[in-house]
Amino acid sequence: MSSGQKLFLGFLSLAACTLLAAVAYLGAQTYGFYAQRPLGPALSLPSTTPWSLPATWTASPPAMTQTLILGGQPAATSQVLVPATNTPNFTPRCGGPVVMNLLVVGSDQRSNSYLYGLGDVIRLVRVDFVTPKVSVLEFPRDLWVEIPDIADNINGQDHEKLNQAYLYGNRGFGYTDDPAEGPGLMARTLALNFGVQLDHYVGVNMRTFENVVDAVDGIDVNLEHTIDGRTSEDRSSRLLFLKGPHHLTGEKALTLARIRIDGVFSRADNQDVVLCALREKLARPDIVTQIPELIASFRDNIQTDLSPEQIAQLACAGPQLAPGNIVFASFPEELFTPARMYDPVFKKNLFIWNVDFAVLRDYVTRFQAGVWPSGPVAAPPGEAEPILCQ
Repeated sequence: MSSGQKLFLGFLSLAACTLLAAVAYLGAQTYGFYAQRPLGPALSLPSTTPWSLPATWTASPPAMTQTLILGGQPAATSQVLVPATNTPNFTPRCGGPVVMNLLVVGSDQRSNSYLYGLGDVIRLVRVDFVTPKVSVLEFPRDLWVEIPDIADNINGQDHEKLNQAYLYGNRGFGYTDDPAEGPGLMARTLALNFGVQLDHYVGVNMRTFENVVDAVDGIDVNLEHTIDGRTSEDRSSRLLFLKGPHHLTGEKALTLARIRIDGVFSRADNQDVVLCALREKLARPDIVTQIPELIASFRDNIQTDLSPEQIAQLACAGPQLAPGNIVFASFPEELFTPARMYDPVFKKNLFIWNVDFAVLRDYVTRFQAGVWPSGPVAAPPGEAEPILCQ
């Protein structure tokens, strides 16, 4: 081989290496762009700021005694461990933030679209990437709340049930210009009435929920007691879940989650059992690697402003959660009394929950500060024990 040929081959090799490097660089840049790009419009809310304890609270390491003051009187006192997120030397896992606050909405819409549908499942989810820990707070759908943006569309009326905020925000009604549609209007409603601060949202309709459960070949639950959702009008065996183990398809999981014959608070407990089982299935080694593909396959059937990178962070943190570090909580049931409110839109009296919103705001503050629910520590008198995913 002549020196000219060697020089020419060397030039080609250098050019090929340069081309490969350029392609790799552009590929990485493109991946980074799409990995960080939200899958939907972001929430139109102020950025989440670190939560501080109200001035009425006192603390003494290593435990903290929290006292909620209502009308000048202590309403509840409990001793809880200081959250790990208060320790600045700890590094968040999986490349995530210290804390991510999510709004999760389950719609009663049975189609694959999000034109209509009430927000019948409303959860605040606090993901602590330092501990790591996930806390989930259920919001009752039948709260009579002020909803932004709707007054011009329904003859000046600015109050409706909380679950209506999601319906009015989606494109079927389109009572808001919020680009995040139903989840966006729901998030702003929660912020207005209860001081909720959120970073991101996820909205799922019933059809998609069923498909997600079926995509992981169902979930397994072990019921501590029989759940009988049969009524005098419907005696179908599909509504009866006997005490003990069950393998649930997507349809059966949805049926269990929607049973409320014993009231909305018991239905929330049923939903938490189903969510715990789904989390356990998603944490399995043979499933966790499929989560990115699973999310991608449902990309057009889920409302979310999470990016692929943030979804990967959540998927990474899931298997690292210690037993008991997924906690489901509800507001104390005794805070709520049933009532009726005349609704000019529907021209009839509607069932609502009567409750002091100031009390709920205090609970939300504690929740988003990471000090309630306290998990394995016994709940104060009058508060329901949180449900722990094992």
